[in-house]
Amino acid sequence: MLYTNDPILDNPTELIKECIAGNRLMQNNFYKYYASRMMGVCLRYSKNRMEAEEILQEGFIKVFTCLHQYKFKGSLEGWIKRTMINCALQKLRTKNSLHPVIDINDLSERYIDMDTITGLHAKELLALIQNLPTMCKLVFNLYVFEGFRHREIAEMLHISEGTSKSNLHDARMILQKQLSGEMQMFKAKM
Repeated sequence: MLYTNDPILDNPTELIKECIAGNRLMQNNFYKYYASRMMGVCLRYSKNRMEAEEILQEGFIKVFTCLHQYKFKGSLEGWIKRTMINCALQKLRTKNSLHPVIDINDLSERYIDMDTITGLHAKELLALIQNLPTMCKLVFNLYVFEGFRHREIAEMLHISEGTSKSNLHDARMILQKQLSGEMQMFKAKM
């Protein structure tokens, strides 16, 4: 729920009604409130800030166009986030940049050592994620940050579950190597 000391903004139902009715002030307030939160989501699915801003704008156009479809079930922020993710995936699909890697059905999952991440800043971690190969980045984000299962990811990206697992594994391995290199540089500076 929004807490702004503005009775209309503090009432999501009224806010949504006003936005659907085309009230530009309410739409602007809605955008200002959610834009920074959604920018973080868009950055994880993009190569750089400019691409993330494009996804954010396209996402909010979609949000305002489809706001009448929100059923007040679950959080509004969750609904907006899902819209942003779908816009990011659609943008990548239209670029024809989704190419699945080799399908590996039987993977042993290795995890990134959390001690390695301790000295790393959020911006540095985001940069590492943004530099992952496209499919690895998508699967990693959907699995780790959004909490989707491999079956759901496979359906969303039109790949097999094994391919989803393979891409997650590859993303973790790439990140682990990059993080190990970052920590070696960090220790050398000390």
